[in-house]
Amino acid sequence: MTKSRYEITAGFLPLLDSALLVVAKEKGFAQTQQVDLTLVRERSWATIRDKLAVGHFEVAHILAPMPIACNLGLTAPAPRMIVPMALGLGGNAVAVSGGLWWEMVDNGATGNLDARSSGAALRRVISQRIGDRLRFGVVHPYSGHNYELRYWLSASGIDPDREIEIVFLPPADMGDALKAGSIDGYCAGEPWNTFGVLKRGAHLATVKAAIWKSSPEKVLGVNGRWGDSHPEALAAMLRALYNASVWCADAAHHEELAVLLSGPAYIDKSVEWLRPAVTGELRIGGRYTQTVKDFFVPNAKAATFPWKSHALWFYTQMVRWGQLKHTAPHQHVAGNTYRPDIYRSALKTLGLAMPAASSKVEGALRMETPVGSSGMLTLGPDGFFDGTLFDPDHVDEYVASQKQS
Repeated sequence: MTKSRYEITAGFLPLLDSALLVVAKEKGFAQTQQVDLTLVRERSWATIRDKLAVGHFEVAHILAPMPIACNLGLTAPAPRMIVPMALGLGGNAVAVSGGLWWEMVDNGATGNLDARSSGAALRRVISQRIGDRLRFGVVHPYSGHNYELRYWLSASGIDPDREIEIVFLPPADMGDALKAGSIDGYCAGEPWNTFGVLKRGAHLATVKAAIWKSSPEKVLGVNGRWGDSHPEALAAMLRALYNASVWCADAAHHEELAVLLSGPAYIDKSVEWLRPAVTGELRIGGRYTQTVKDFFVPNAKAATFPWKSHALWFYTQMVRWGQLKHTAPHQHVAGNTYRPDIYRSALKTLGLAMPAASSKVEGALRMETPVGSSGMLTLGPDGFFDGTLFDPDHVDEYVASQKQS
């Protein structure tokens, strides 16, 4: 066996989208790259952030907006963080209580996970609940969950600051809080939506892949100081994770992936809870299932590429919801948190097709589209459900338009 040259400790939360880290270790992709990878399970994103800050972790499975928030000084202790790789696309859903779901059905919800019809139905329910605000849970203020829930609500005509209440809970607590009546719905990653459906009477209202197709969720957060001083180790880690993403994407491995993730060192829950999201055969409520083939995308559509346009969209949401002011220096910090240059340098030896650009107009691709001279890379569709576009070259205009919406 090849002796490992690099020792790397990675923090993770027990979620579906830790899959690339788990597979890199368990299937030997890290070892092949001479990485001795230690995985440490944590309960909260704050702990992940703090342990990155003090050097207990070199890298971590982390919320895609959190490194941006750290670099902007919005959360402390705040390590300087870089994001050289995404850990897949999609993976979240919005679950609601059974009672709220049937109110939504009475107001036009169709049960097909469509973001537009379910949002319109929720708006009608809220208009009928004078003085009785609904409460939704998300996992952290600086999370894709918070921003995609707010985007969905706002584009559906619901003011997420005035017409509902948003609270913050660990993902593992969401289903229990729903059953207890402490919250009426939540936006979380898997397996906690499936758990809510199977064990707590929840129903899926919509999914991340319907709110914003091909949208980012978790990324590899890297302590900036460590990454700067250990470029070869970081490159080896990225190659291991990319090879793990290829393995995860193969349908022939889906059952084994669900079993791996369910193990006691990782998610430590029933395979029954993992299988739906891994296969895309989602349990949406009661005995009903629905196929969402792009629910979680570990490799296709440049799923591991750290697009600067993703970083800048998260930045615009921080501005939109009053977490910081829009300034040119803030925008610069946000955009430069994501590092496609490191990704390209690390993976060039693998001979894979990579995006030539570091940003793209989000929402512009209405269908799967081959890109590049070779046509080997396919992107999209990547549209927002309300048909809007985000052009990273026109951030000022986008921020101004959101203030008016």
